[in-house]
Amino acid sequence: MNIPPQSPFSPVTIRGMAFRGMATAAMILCSASLSAESLNGTNASTPSPKASTTPVAPASPVKSKPVISGTAPWAYQSVPGWGMSKLGQFPGPTHGGVAIGHDGLIYASTDNEKGILVFKPDGELVRSIAPDCRGCHALILREEGGREYLYAAHLLGNRIVKLTTDGAIVWTLTAPPESGLYPAKPFNPTSVAVAPDGSLFVADGYGASVIHRYSPELKYLGTITEAGGVKLSCPHGILIDTRTITPTLLVCDRVNRRIIRLGLDGSYIGLVASGLHLPSTMAIYGDTTAVTELEGRVDLLNQKGDIISTLGENLNKNEQANYGVPPDAWHEGIFTAPHGICFDANGNLFVTDWNRWGRISRLDRLNP
Repeated sequence: MNIPPQSPFSPVTIRGMAFRGMATAAMILCSASLSAESLNGTNASTPSPKASTTPVAPASPVKSKPVISGTAPWAYQSVPGWGMSKLGQFPGPTHGGVAIGHDGLIYASTDNEKGILVFKPDGELVRSIAPDCRGCHALILREEGGREYLYAAHLLGNRIVKLTTDGAIVWTLTAPPESGLYPAKPFNPTSVAVAPDGSLFVADGYGASVIHRYSPELKYLGTITEAGGVKLSCPHGILIDTRTITPTLLVCDRVNRRIIRLGLDGSYIGLVASGLHLPSTMAIYGDTTAVTELEGRVDLLNQKGDIISTLGENLNKNEQANYGVPPDAWHEGIFTAPHGICFDANGNLFVTDWNRWGRISRLDRLNP
């Protein structure tokens, strides 16, 4: 556990798009059979985005009216232009997470020098923090000793970071040599989860495709490589579920298109849902679990794993899981590549699309 200087990243180009660092390149190749974040619909003539800058958009999104989607009592209405104080103001590449604090402030990560953006619930930008932690792939907020801290899978830094809410680094955690997997494989973490007792779980979804377990003191405990007799294939998002008798770990096993439940000792408990559209990240509100699915939709599941509502479904296959959909092609209330998600205290949703210009959406629950 240390606080290393920011790692340098050399440019990498994949199918005409420039990225910084092999961590970002590896995110594309989540498995040999299916790309992690497919670049469908892009080509070599598309302007190459940089990790540290926001590409110039061809046009602003069309200002439109709210759109309703989903099935009552889990129907939602979009909030047009949320997070954009003026039309055409884009947050920068979003390939990360979103989390909300007890004070209602929303934290959303970007891949450029803005680091993590902090918004009021109405979408007004308050500040940006942690520029040295640009490229955080997942975010969670956790209260400890009466103070909230951010935990993030810092993909571009090949590490896990714990931050104060003003962006100061508390500690960092890099690849566990005890696992025997590194450096033969890259360490490209995609998610982090913390149990009530402080135990830590790290999903190396874009690297070795495993989940590492740590004690509250950050002592390495072991590595989860399979579940239910099936090898994990891009365990992209993980989440502690405290609704069970004892806390359990939910896993978006993306390429296997399933969500599974594990014990905190790594044991397999069961399948939650299967046949999903590249499940990425989860959030819990009461008995409901929201799941972002990269192929253009957000599903809400009950505790049995049944889909009870689908939000913002995109039926255009050329736009699904497509990082390069430009703002002038966005449709209000319709996702292209939903990636990060969180609920507020009233069951409203905040969703980030995997998008080179950056897209953060708010959806308000109707008549809960």
